[in-house]
Amino acid sequence: MFTRTATFGVTVSVVGAALLLAGCNEATSESGPHSNTTVAVASTTESAPSAAAPATLNPAIIGQAEKHHAAVLTRALAGTTLDEKQWIVLNQTLAAPEPVERAAHITRVAGLTRWDPADVESSLQALLDSGLLHVISDGSVEPTAAGKTLADKVRAESGAIVTAAYGAVAPEDLAITARVLTTITARMAEELAHG
Repeated sequence: MFTRTATFGVTVSVVGAALLLAGCNEATSESGPHSNTTVAVASTTESAPSAAAPATLNPAIIGQAEKHHAAVLTRALAGTTLDEKQWIVLNQTLAAPEPVERAAHITRVAGLTRWDPADVESSLQALLDSGLLHVISDGSVEPTAAGKTLADKVRAESGAIVTAAYGAVAPEDLAITARVLTTITARMAEELAHG
């Protein structure tokens, strides 16, 4: 049986999953950072949560959940030309209801991820160069058919793992976890804005 604390351990990176694997909408767009590093897939014995649930949510739990989400993404991206940054830029372009203005898109993705805007711009340019995004007449960017097809493939490959993991948790507990993480991340964003 899942306790609320155990649920946090399993689902703590709701926002990371949204950005990395399925896109996110405005409701989760303030939720913030995730790993900027390449993540190796840990063995099952090393990465399995312990039977004893931790006393409370803490940065180590959040970090472990985030690394596992990133490892799922790394596996799904294997054999493509995409890295994590390019995937998120592409995914966020796909999540937009219409073509996005280039500079605004770079600013938005940099804000979501806490990445340097120059890195986001480089990723966007790589997507344009590879034909996964293209510029339309007004200078905005949108996904190409190839970009949409590749995104569908990555989502299909990662979806089974993500669905199984999140399906092990009651929807009401996922909703609580999302609210808690959104609040924590918003507070961290406020503190970072002062620095």
